[in-house]
Amino acid sequence: MELIRGFNGLNERQRGSVVTIGTFDGMHVGHQALLGQLQRHGMRLSRPAMVLTFEPMPREFLLAEGQAPARLTSCRERWRVLERLGCDFLWLLRFGPPLRNLSGEAFAELLANELRTPMVVVGHDFRFGRNGEATAAMLTAAGQRLGFEVDVVPPVIVDGERVSSSGVRDALARADFEQVRRWLGRPYSMTGRVVAGNRLGRSLGFPTANLQIERRRPSVQGIFAVRVHGAADAAMPGVASLGTRPTVDGEHTLLEAHVFDFSGDLYGREIEVEFVAKLREEERFSSLEALVAQMHADAAQARQILHG
Repeated sequence: MELIRGFNGLNERQRGSVVTIGTFDGMHVGHQALLGQLQRHGMRLSRPAMVLTFEPMPREFLLAEGQAPARLTSCRERWRVLERLGCDFLWLLRFGPPLRNLSGEAFAELLANELRTPMVVVGHDFRFGRNGEATAAMLTAAGQRLGFEVDVVPPVIVDGERVSSSGVRDALARADFEQVRRWLGRPYSMTGRVVAGNRLGRSLGFPTANLQIERRRPSVQGIFAVRVHGAADAAMPGVASLGTRPTVDGEHTLLEAHVFDFSGDLYGREIEVEFVAKLREEERFSSLEALVAQMHADAAQARQILHG
């Protein structure tokens, strides 16, 4: 998959692509239905498949700090899923005042004249541009004038409910990882490159692979049984902490994964931490000794869950 940045990044090879538009936070099965329909149109028309998305996500720009919904996926993670799904181009636009104030008509003209797309695929609840005036119905009418078709994909229903990013966040808040798996079509995970920490875990007998959280806020926090992909040829069981580490007066949210029975060096390696079950909330302990005792209990519980 090829990355295109900004309005000036398009070239002739990329113009004429069929395109879908959205934030795609979580890349859940509803998003995947859009992408599947996009690829079917691409094959039918012999055109590349393009995803048009935004960074930051619009609500992160529009809402006050701390009020935007917690992210389900970082930009890196959206890229990984889109790549696996076989998209040809990812067109990434910076969301700011120019896009916020773009009229619906101007947005439709951009798709017709700049991208020269023959087909736009959107969800039933699509809204974009100034005052959200670029709706699915508005794009359909504009496309009839400007020369592109619009395919409006209906919602995907799982467990009797419409799949949505907000529903995935609600399930994560309940630590219902089985519902999250059904709605995402894959286990919930976080991906990142292992960074150096203060080596406290190693000194306490629990060396960890530390991932900085690229999302504004994680959707869930606490202590978890996990599987770590990328540390070895197969997924490795482990236990992880996602939070601010209150016992050591941590300030920033960090994902720390302890991989069971592993002694290799993971610094600089990209790994994926798959969340299996929540063990408990993060808490402040009165001493490092009390923390270590709880870490041993957490590890034992995680091993039992992961090994059945």
